[in-house]
Amino acid sequence: MHDFEFPASVEALQEPNGLLAMGGDLSPQRLLLAYSRGIFPWFSSNEPILWWAPDPRAILIPSELKISKSFGKTLRKRGYRLSLNTEFLSVMRACAAPRPSQEETWILPSMISAYCALNRLGYAHSVEVWRDDTLVGGLYGVSLGKAFFGESMFSIETDASKTALAALAYLGRMGYFEFIDCQVESSHLTSLGARLISRETFEQKLENAISEDMAQIQHIIRGNTPVSVRSVPWQEVFPESTTQLLWDASA
Repeated sequence: MHDFEFPASVEALQEPNGLLAMGGDLSPQRLLLAYSRGIFPWFSSNEPILWWAPDPRAILIPSELKISKSFGKTLRKRGYRLSLNTEFLSVMRACAAPRPSQEETWILPSMISAYCALNRLGYAHSVEVWRDDTLVGGLYGVSLGKAFFGESMFSIETDASKTALAALAYLGRMGYFEFIDCQVESSHLTSLGARLISRETFEQKLENAISEDMAQIQHIIRGNTPVSVRSVPWQEVFPESTTQLLWDASA
């Protein structure tokens, strides 16, 4: 039986918004417990592990993804190719690369190691966007039941990260995801259709979305090794062509 627990989310600080706990580790057991409660880690190299449950919470309902005319043109004509979980480590490293707007990355070596362990268990996934044989964009995150928790994305060519997000929304429209957790608000995600909901509403949505997976999640949280790698039902229907993502008539 696991010997750790998180405080109730109502105990999270208002400033900084959502800081709930600090310390612990990034073991699969603790990470799965955290995500099943709507909590995620986010910290810098000079800080202990910090755990967050912000209020309000940013989410994207798959049917609400906004595909602009220019993005639609990208999906039709740019010739990107999609894949799933073929370069998880490469996607994480690309997301961790320095960016002009950031002084340092929060995707530290310890985070990369932890999420690669979740990937080996079948709970963390990457979406890759390719031009020919070059990885030009992607994202990674955690999936529990019908919830996908987006962690980070990157792009080195036009709309490549948006294309990865559109692939997730495509799966959501097929019934595999009820929502994509975006964690906190940003102008970029808002422009793509993300919106804010209260933490209480988010936790209710989350409980419903992950109910079918909770028995196996609890099995791992208790320290038991799963018999096999988790298989997700949407793996077999993952789109390869970006033209499959053009469901929005406005595109």
